[in-house]
Amino acid sequence: MTTPNDVIDWLLDADPSIRWQVMRDLLDAPPEAWEAERARVETEGWGARLLSLEDDDGQWAGGAFVPRGFTPEQWKTLGQPWTATCFALAQLREFGLDPASPRARRIIDLVGRNARWDHDGQPYWEGEVEECINGRTVADGAYFGVDVSPIVERLVGERLADGGWNCERANGSVRSSFHTTINVLEGLLEFEKATGGTPASRAARRSGEEYLLERSLFRRRSTGKPADDAYLRFLHPNRYRYDVLRALDYFRAAARLTGAPPDPRLAESIDIVRAKRLADGKWHLDWSLRGPVWFELDAAPGQPSKWVTLRALRVLKWWDEAGARPVHETAATPAHHLRSAVTGGTIDEA
Repeated sequence: MTTPNDVIDWLLDADPSIRWQVMRDLLDAPPEAWEAERARVETEGWGARLLSLEDDDGQWAGGAFVPRGFTPEQWKTLGQPWTATCFALAQLREFGLDPASPRARRIIDLVGRNARWDHDGQPYWEGEVEECINGRTVADGAYFGVDVSPIVERLVGERLADGGWNCERANGSVRSSFHTTINVLEGLLEFEKATGGTPASRAARRSGEEYLLERSLFRRRSTGKPADDAYLRFLHPNRYRYDVLRALDYFRAAARLTGAPPDPRLAESIDIVRAKRLADGKWHLDWSLRGPVWFELDAAPGQPSKWVTLRALRVLKWWDEAGARPVHETAATPAHHLRSAVTGGTIDEA
């Protein structure tokens, strides 16, 4: 895979939160170069803007998951809000805020002392009951240096028989969810980066990966058909939502930690990413989640997206440099059906 210089220039003409990742993941810049760029996240652009919106008590919008005073009627009318503390912390992690900085340390301490989950008033860094939320809490906590091992132990024990997780388990679900599984996997990976993990957490992470790989990242195991056409449409920020690009980026990050080669079962999803590349070397934002935000972080749906393009390019760079299997046509997914799937045709045709 080659990336035109003008695409790299377009990506570098962006917020520091994107620039430092382009430098590290696409340009192989030395650590001192991209680390200096990463340090600007705290004082410039989106990172500084989001930090400026922090409440005096360390929260955002006065709540852990839902803004203080946000009503069910507003949720119905406006959509789920994305402005409370858990979403702000996840965004700062994605931006790359230095977890060792005094500002980050202050935030994490204040959140631990003041934030309580909406579910039952649980202290923030103890997590709550829902696996999607707890997976993201583990990711944020591990990244920012919090001991989240009790939540990890709980998540390991909540794994379902098919190897993944489902946030509806408490309501009787016995089948895993793509959405919940990727949230938990990202948390377990961040925990492993920070601590080395435990034998149980590493085994759970491998079983969650196998759950996705057995389904080629988007297919039903029972029928082989795509489980949801939205899995083949790219969005940002993902929040809790799954898509194959998010999954591929997870597997790339896991490989950077463990040194494992790409699994051949990722090939079909890699082909989907390639097929969605525009003639100018960029990728569109296919859609975005409804609901209040502090400010927009990406292009409008249907427009070229720097976040999606960054993620797609680094996934393909990882795959190609590893010498993994190139674009293919399989009996399961003929080329004309693949093109139909990624351009809005009938997904069930695949």
